[in-house]
Amino acid sequence: MKNLKKLIIITGPSGVGKGTVVKELLDRNKDIWLSISATTRNPRMGEKDGVNYYFISDERFKDMIDKKEFLEWAQFAGNYYGTPLSTVHKKIEKGFVVLLEIEVEGAKQIKEKFPEALSIFLLPPSKAELEKRIRNRGTEKEEAINRRLSRANYEIASSGEFDFVLTNHDVDETVKGVFKIIKS
Repeated sequence: MKNLKKLIIITGPSGVGKGTVVKELLDRNKDIWLSISATTRNPRMGEKDGVNYYFISDERFKDMIDKKEFLEWAQFAGNYYGTPLSTVHKKIEKGFVVLLEIEVEGAKQIKEKFPEALSIFLLPPSKAELEKRIRNRGTEKEEAINRRLSRANYEIASSGEFDFVLTNHDVDETVKGVFKIIKS
């Protein structure tokens, strides 16, 4: 893959605010393209296929794994998630900075395969704030919330494996921090 410096990973635990930070990055810079992941989970209210995710079946996802069509993939909270390789290649070749908003295991896979990719780990201000953010979504049952919180402990402990770590106290400040990292 050419121009790996044009591949930027944003990761961190569920509920840390990755989506909000990424939305602001995209709104402020039209040369950044957000890679769309494939998933086997059901769409949440308002999500659209091909915009938020490519929503596909377990069978199709496993077929894509077998054909090595993913830059990375992982199973998380009972569903598969992955980054289709072909679209990332096409966007980099067209001169875009490709941004991957992915979970921690997928980010680790990319760093192993492409150590030149720039990786940014977002930390929550505190574990209490992370729990509050996850609960305020109102999209999951107690069991799923507890799984996400338990997983967050492991993910936060691995933050040192990434190039940069930012604490997401304030979205605007975090976005400014990401732009500073990208431009350096």
